[in-house]
Amino acid sequence: MGKHSKPRIPLLQRSHRPLAATALVPLVGVVAAAAAATTDDGAGPSVAAPAATSSVTAQPVAQSSSSTPAPASPTAVIPSPVAQTQTSAPPAADPLPASVTDGDVPAINYRAYRAAADTIARTQPTCGIDWKLVAGIGRVESHHANNGDIAANGELKTPIFGPTLDGSLAGNQVITDTDGGALDGDSVHDRAVGPMQFIPSTWKKYAADGNGDGVADPQNIFDAALTTARYLCDGHLDLRNVASQTTAVLRYNNSMTYVSDVLGYARGY
Repeated sequence: MGKHSKPRIPLLQRSHRPLAATALVPLVGVVAAAAAATTDDGAGPSVAAPAATSSVTAQPVAQSSSSTPAPASPTAVIPSPVAQTQTSAPPAADPLPASVTDGDVPAINYRAYRAAADTIARTQPTCGIDWKLVAGIGRVESHHANNGDIAANGELKTPIFGPTLDGSLAGNQVITDTDGGALDGDSVHDRAVGPMQFIPSTWKKYAADGNGDGVADPQNIFDAALTTARYLCDGHLDLRNVASQTTAVLRYNNSMTYVSDVLGYARGY
């Protein structure tokens, strides 16, 4: 994508095993699109954790080993029946979109994209971002984190890294190191990181903890999705209209082809 430009001190980072990715340089992160113009986050190979449920099995009442019934107590008291409490059934969950049930968007990615949009609706209600716009970015940048190859807590099973931004790949910018290699493993040049392909300097500015574990990790789909939503909403844009969506996505990757791809997937979802 286009170059993410504003530095910020990141939240606690996790180390990840590098995996080379082949993509473009984005304007905000760095996108992976050989046909796209200058990008913001270098793209790589192409993508709320389900609530754990537990069941409690009732333990059987131990049976007496004696075949002779115990004598009744002369002072036995018959207990009063316990009043039954009538409870209402829990509200039904919202049905999953067809794009999720059909497999176009992996379920865990959908939960991350939806959670990001819901969080922004509470914290930046004037933005009006929809989960489908975040999903469009995720589809173009990493094919939804390699089709949902993600652990239950949102962490990518295989970290995603874009190409080294040293100018050797046509269409990519030269971006010297901005994080000492902490996020991308390269202390000479930057690389885009994670399923939403942020370059380290942009991640530092917008990083968000989307799954509430106290860490903002670009290789976690919940964190990356919320960070993407924050970035798209920057500048007091109202993303309920196409003009503002175009402005926001162009800032992510300065390419109208990229914008067309992202908004096209979003409409399809």
